[in-house]
Parts: sequence; C-alpha cells; structure tokens
Amino acid sequence: MGKKSSKSVRDLLFGDLWEYATAPQSSDFVDIKDSYGHYIGGEFVDIGEETFTTSNPATEEPIAEVALGDEATVDKAVKAARKAYDKTWSKMPGRERAKYIYRIARMIQEKSRNLAVVESIDGGKPIKESRDIDIPLAAAHFFYYAGWADKLDYAFPGASVNSLGVAGQIIPWNFPLLMAAWKIAPALATGNTVVIKPAETTPLTAMMLAEIIDEAGLPPGVVNIVNGMGETGAAIVNHDDVDKVAFTGSTQVGKIIQRAVAGTGKKLTLELGGKGANIIFDDAPIDQAVEGIVNGIFFNQGHVCCAGSRLLVQENIHDEVIEKLKRRMSTLVVGDPLDKNTDIGAINSREQLERITTLVDAGVDEGAEMFQPRCSLPDTGYFFAPTIFTDVTPSHRIAQEEIFGPVLSVLTFRTPDEAVKKANNTPYGLACGVWSDKGSKLFRIAGALESGVIWGNTYNKFDPGSPFGGYKESGFGREGGAHGLLPYLEVR
Repeated sequence: MGKKSSKSVRDLLFGDLWEYATAPQSSDFVDIKDSYGHYIGGEFVDIGEETFTTSNPATEEPIAEVALGDEATVDKAVKAARKAYDKTWSKMPGRERAKYIYRIARMIQEKSRNLAVVESIDGGKPIKESRDIDIPLAAAHFFYYAGWADKLDYAFPGASVNSLGVAGQIIPWNFPLLMAAWKIAPALATGNTVVIKPAETTPLTAMMLAEIIDEAGLPPGVVNIVNGMGETGAAIVNHDDVDKVAFTGSTQVGKIIQRAVAGTGKKLTLELGGKGANIIFDDAPIDQAVEGIVNGIFFNQGHVCCAGSRLLVQENIHDEVIEKLKRRMSTLVVGDPLDKNTDIGAINSREQLERITTLVDAGVDEGAEMFQPRCSLPDTGYFFAPTIFTDVTPSHRIAQEEIFGPVLSVLTFRTPDEAVKKANNTPYGLACGVWSDKGSKLFRIAGALESGVIWGNTYNKFDPGSPFGGYKESGFGREGGAHGLLPYLEVR
C-alpha cells in the first residue's frame, strides 16, 4: 500500500508555490530631509513649532517631521496665490503657461526614480506600481493639460471662458503625487493659481513636487503647498478668498465640505468614496476576468476609491471563477513595498488597518465565508492578507460600506437585470466593470449602471484624456480630459 500523502488540502489544490528571491529597490540614492515646512509664494517656509511625523507604514519607523499649517499659514498662501493670479498668471498667454506646465512634466519624468521610491516609502504601495503607474501618469497629466493651455477657446465652441481665481485643493493619501497632478495641472492650464494640501500621512512627494515647481521657475505664488491635518484643509475650504474647492477623499468629509461652501458662490468638485461592482457574465473570458478581478481589488492594497470591491458573478460560473480566483490569489506576494516582487504592500496607516480589520470581522460575524491564501506577513508594519468573502448578501456591511483595503465581497446573479439591480444597490456610484464577449451586452449594461466610470473587459485603466468622476455619494464633477477643464473655468 502506498505511503499516505502528508500534503494539506490547500497544497493539493494549489500545488507547491514558487519561492522568489528578494529583489529590493535601492533607496540609498534618495535624499529625504529630516524636516519639511511649506512652499508659499515661491519660497520654502521653515518648519515652525507645530509639527507632525510622517512614518513608513511598512516599518512603522518615522521618516520626517512636517510642518503643521494653521489658519495664518493658509491665509499667507491664499494671499500669495491671489497676488500671483492678479499680477502674473491670469494675464499670461496660454502658450506661455503651457511651457511651464510642460517643463514640470519633463522634470517629473527626469526625477521619476526618486519620486517612485519616496512614494513607496511614505505610502506603502509596491514599487512596481509607483514606478510603472503613479509617476508616469502624473507626468502624463501635466503633459496633457499643457496641450490645452492655449486651446481653451476650442474646448467649448460658441462660448467664452475665463479662469476663476484661487483654487483650494485637498488630496488623499492613496495616490499622493498622481492626485496632485490631477488637480494642479488643469488649474494651471486654465489660468488659476493653487493652494493645495497633501494628506498628512503622505506629504513627501508633494514637497518633492514643490522642489520641481521651484526648479522649473514657475512664477512665485502660482502653486502653494501647505502641509497639515484636517483643520488645515478646513481653513482652505473656508477661506473667503478661495474661488474654487476641489477635494478627493471620504464621503463623510465631502458632505462637510459641501455644507461649508453652500451659498458662498465657490465652485466645488468632489471625488469621494466608492463600492464598485465588477460584473462577470457567463460568456466572459474567464481567465482574463480573473486578472481583472485581482487588479480591481488588490491593486494598491485596495486603497482605491474606484476599486472593484464587489464581485457580481453569474451563478452558473460561480464555482469556476472562485476556484481560479483563489488559485491566482495564492501567487500574490505580500510584503516589503520596495521589493520588486511585491504585489501587495503595506496598509497606509494603523488607523486604516484597524478599519479593515473591523469590517472583515463584521463579515465573519454576519455569516459570510472568508478565504485568505497562505501567506506570511512581515512582523512589523501594517499588512493585511488579500481576502475574499463568499456567501455575501447585499445587506452585509462588507457589501455596503467602503472598506478601502484588499477585501472582496462576492455576490451572485442569474439574469442581467438582477446584476444591474445589485450593482446599483449602493449609495455610491463611482466605477464598475462589465465582462462579456458580447459588445451589445456591454453597452446595454453600462447604460443601466449608475456609475461615473464603467470599464468593459478591463478594470482600473486610466488615461489623462479620459474624464473620471462619480454620481450619488461618490461626488460630482469630473477630473481628466477636456471635462476636467470645466470646473476651473467660468463659461459664458
């Protein structure tokens, strides 16, 4: 009689996993200062007495002390932006503004290696994502809007356009440099000046962008960067001399901002939370769809507002999709963000890790079945294993609330109409994905979904020429493309 196998069921199911040698990205060449102040009126402001610490989420070690801006700091920045707008930037021909914006784009490309490493150190995302996606897209947005700066009269035929003035902008921690590019580039192209606040957990690449802006010779006060916490952002939103507010972040904060600017005459765009549905029909290319599912929820540790965090799979292919998805998840590498093999890096902060853990526990308590592949998490830092839940109902918290982590909720449907109803059964409306080999079905389902962005047979594809934004509690207004010019212009 043969010898009994000692392999576990998981080993038999997935086979022996590849063991990869580490491939660390060096960070020795990166010059991170011990402290950072603000960038106001074309000058780097001293750090001051009030500070906070930005830390590496993969090691929990402090990186740098950062200035904490208050109302006086914001007022100084707004005054600098107003002076630059009145005397310089709004009067400059579009072709001249374009030269500055183009120069910034080129310098981002030239310093891309440094920016990618710092983005991963400060934010926790895998270096291959920072290197191949975040930084190239940030440069691409500056290139794109440089091209629009002298063509605004063609963007809105039959109308005359004027810039607004000073734009107050607040960006999140999940794509620090990219979100800064999304907001700064169209504002500058349309002749506005900027006061922008980076997220408190990821301020470093914004300060590196300030160095680029300074080196590019942008007139003083056109872009001002003020570091700080939520109170600093509130000071920007509430400042009387700010003409336009742009915010990317949580729906809860977005509602506060909308109430604050109501009746003030300030223009507002909000890009808020999401609970995207990734819909897989039985005629979809299954293997391709599995890759889209993985990219939709595990990219950037799930720290993506448009993440495909709800998988809606047609009932008759559920088992096949889940089996292949589990097999694919078993190959994901969780660990050091600076390791080029890493697929899932560190959760951005302890607070975010606690939120993810709380909602995952709620999923278990409410009766959903949890699966996590075999993986070893680092002993230090904030890490969470890629997770999927099956047997999920639309009423589960994990199907309704934005987790903002590497956690996928799986629901089933039988008919296209049921898929649409379940996809729309959420207060959010930012992004969805539809997978089918029938083009007519893709367009029919896309037309019925209450979502600002809909991908067909792909997920998380971005281009500076394509608009992005949501409906319902995912906000309003568009960023990217010609549509991204409109929030920064008065159109007559």
